Amino acid sequence: MPDPGQDEDIRPSPDALLERARQETRGRFKIFLGAAPGVGKTYEMLQSGRNRRREGTDVVIGVVETHGRAETRAMTMGFETIPRQEINYRGQRLEEMDLDAILARKPALVLVDELAHTNAPGSRHPKRYLDVLELLESGIDVYSTLNIQHVESLNDVVAKITRIRVRETVPDSVIDRADDIEIIDITPDDLIKRLHEGKVYLPKTASRAIKNYFQPGNLTALRELALRRTAQRVDQQLLHHMQANAIRGNWPSGDRFLVCVNESARAPELVRYAKRQADRMRGPWTVIHIEVPKSAGLSDAEKDSVAATMRLAEQLGAETVTLPGQDVARDVLVYANSNNFNHIIIGRVEQSRWREWFEPSVSADLIRGAGDISVHVISGREPAAAAPRRALAMDRGPFSIRPYLFATGYVGVALALGHLLSQALDVRNIAIVFLMAVLASAATAGRWPAIYASVLAALVFNFFYLDPLYTFTIRDPESVVALFFFFGAALVTSNLTARVHAQASAARARARTTESLFLFSKRLAVAGTLDDVLWVSVNQIASMLNLHTVILLPEGSTVAVRAGFPPDDTLADRDIAAAHWAWEHNRPAGRGAETLPGAKRLYLPLRTGRRTIGVMGLDSEKPGPLLTPDQQRLYDALADLAALAIERIQLVDDLDRARMAAEADRLRSALLTSVSHDLRTPLAGIKGAAGTLRDYYTAMPEADRNDLLQTIEQETDRLSRFIGNLLDMTRIETGLTEPNAALVDIDEIIGATLTRARPVLEGHKVRVSVLPDLPMLRLDPVLTEQVLFNLLDNAAKYAPHGSEIGLDAWRDGGAVVLQLRDEGPGIPPRDTERIFDMFYRVRKLDHVQAGTGLGLAICRGFTEAMGGTITAANRRDRSGAVFTIRFPVPVAETQKTEEET
Repeated sequence: MPDPGQDEDIRPSPDALLERARQETRGRFKIFLGAAPGVGKTYEMLQSGRNRRREGTDVVIGVVETHGRAETRAMTMGFETIPRQEINYRGQRLEEMDLDAILARKPALVLVDELAHTNAPGSRHPKRYLDVLELLESGIDVYSTLNIQHVESLNDVVAKITRIRVRETVPDSVIDRADDIEIIDITPDDLIKRLHEGKVYLPKTASRAIKNYFQPGNLTALRELALRRTAQRVDQQLLHHMQANAIRGNWPSGDRFLVCVNESARAPELVRYAKRQADRMRGPWTVIHIEVPKSAGLSDAEKDSVAATMRLAEQLGAETVTLPGQDVARDVLVYANSNNFNHIIIGRVEQSRWREWFEPSVSADLIRGAGDISVHVISGREPAAAAPRRALAMDRGPFSIRPYLFATGYVGVALALGHLLSQALDVRNIAIVFLMAVLASAATAGRWPAIYASVLAALVFNFFYLDPLYTFTIRDPESVVALFFFFGAALVTSNLTARVHAQASAARARARTTESLFLFSKRLAVAGTLDDVLWVSVNQIASMLNLHTVILLPEGSTVAVRAGFPPDDTLADRDIAAAHWAWEHNRPAGRGAETLPGAKRLYLPLRTGRRTIGVMGLDSEKPGPLLTPDQQRLYDALADLAALAIERIQLVDDLDRARMAAEADRLRSALLTSVSHDLRTPLAGIKGAAGTLRDYYTAMPEADRNDLLQTIEQETDRLSRFIGNLLDMTRIETGLTEPNAALVDIDEIIGATLTRARPVLEGHKVRVSVLPDLPMLRLDPVLTEQVLFNLLDNAAKYAPHGSEIGLDAWRDGGAVVLQLRDEGPGIPPRDTERIFDMFYRVRKLDHVQAGTGLGLAICRGFTEAMGGTITAANRRDRSGAVFTIRFPVPVAETQKTEEET
């Protein structure tokens, strides 16, 4: 067999070229990877940065943690360091890397220590590696450090080794994004010595670390993990380089095993042998199956054997690949060369010597075309119970006379056309007409009817057109040659046409299945509720498999029917028992299964990568097995999609519940904080004033007594307002706010509100501008007064002493507008909507004004309950906030105004 690398276009991989193009626009990323803290990652990163700086590169320090190490601190000298950002969190001032400052500075290279660090709440990104990814996307090179225990995929492995679970992890995709990984490694003895010398942790921490973590065995295992993870990344880079540069063949950089399997009963033996070889050589391995056209003629048992072998390979940790092809050996070599495999494992096929001459075995073709790839041919014999060779009956199904009648008809039509054309054409041209009849038979009836048509066409052509006519005798030697080649051409073309027809039929069937799966996944993706997902799932599975389908989901300690097609909500006790057993043990039960076979349905667990989420019940009116091997594979694909969709809905529900619980917890905390402050403060003032009056009443001047009484009155009013706000907010949240609407004059409500708010507005200038002849509004005067009072109270709280507070009212079309302006610091743009949330208060210059954060939330609730709207913005002429309320004018008042006009 010719070398596949010689007769195929040698082209770079498009994916590899796209990845290379993306890398050219992004910054380069280098990770200094260590097995444990203290191996010198930060020191080496600084040393590399210093070398780049000597070469003229613009290098800055984004963040470097020295942990009190004098050598590391000395290495930072001479670098420009971007000042860290200060973040206030729960009364503590935390420092984090200033991402915006680095982006504005835009150096060529930035040094970022501790890639797995979790940023303080309030940072742009929750994790530091996300900051690094943004820097890389901006074209800035990044050097960073990481310990192997922080790699996400190794988190469980490290926990088993050290008995300590690391909470801060970095996804493997970030490691794979690195352009370079440099291992920083020292021996366990040297690391423990550094620990004793105080070069890693403080003495007290060091002694605890030596006892619990820095054991020689732990450190050796972590070193091996670091080396293996780096080798895995280097192997990916090598493969990417070969694909991007169209390098064919194999580079002996490591052992990679490719196992070829088919429907043979020995295939599982090959898989287990490959597993042992891969473990021994510590290399990755892949199991490949090539679907050639004759695979369509496999029996159900043989197809199921291939599927079982691939499942076994996946369970043993292999990657499995199924590819369509024409020539098994050729396609395997192409895949092996494209993916840098240097070992191919295949089983030996026993066949006679004469057959080897005409039809070389796949193993022989692999050996001839392997080049530098080692081919392992595993000897052995088929098990005695193996099925007879499929080649004997590969294309034979139940016999039908109809295809042969069609073939006979095609030859008859060819004879009629040949008779017409024989008047003008040479007899050799008429042979083409009979060849078309053979092609038509192959395309419509299959291989064996086409072979029958070939024989029949040759006989008819001989009988009617070769001398002597109307006999099967051939007189002319040239006619013998012509008939021989005609018969040979007919057989070859019929065979090729039948093969292409079989491939096209298989491709159409595969395309229909793929299209159905794609549409099913789209329908699942847009389903927003669990009921929608369940209905789509049972409907699709029932229609594609022609089975009755039910889905059962856990409810308490058992499972219950949630959807069925056709609809069927009642199950017999034995079916419930089978479904519960299948869910509990994660194994099939019921009809045709080993457990509880007396049930009406077959119950199969619905599994995802995390857990078993439910049970699928299948039933059919027909006797016998419910699922053929092909249907079993299709069911597996459908069930996996359905299970993932159900899990997605459940995760969304869990997330919503968690979010609601977090929000309730936040509101409860805010309420407790507000209550503890806003109740305690006025109560303390009242108690202090009352105690002073009790103890010093007779000795106190009249004016001082009046001041204390006024304090008691003011604090009592403040406490009353607070309790009133809580009650009002409760009414809004429970939907009990029913406005007692009546036609009122807005001017009167403004006047009453100003009178009530006079104590609050002391020290401020109040300017009121209400246009005359404003229409009457249908409002609740009590609620409207409370809205205006809360707005005035808010303005007095935030506006400076002596500043002006303006209140205007005018008509704007079909609405009356009330606008309140102050001269305070204004509202941060991001808070113009949030200020109407419960318990939310704007923070200004690290100071929060006293209050519950309920006043503006009450304003919005009362305003919307009366059919109005309220918005917040900042003044344009100067600093300050603007609150605008719009109340609709009643229809009767609008018509009255139009009539007067």
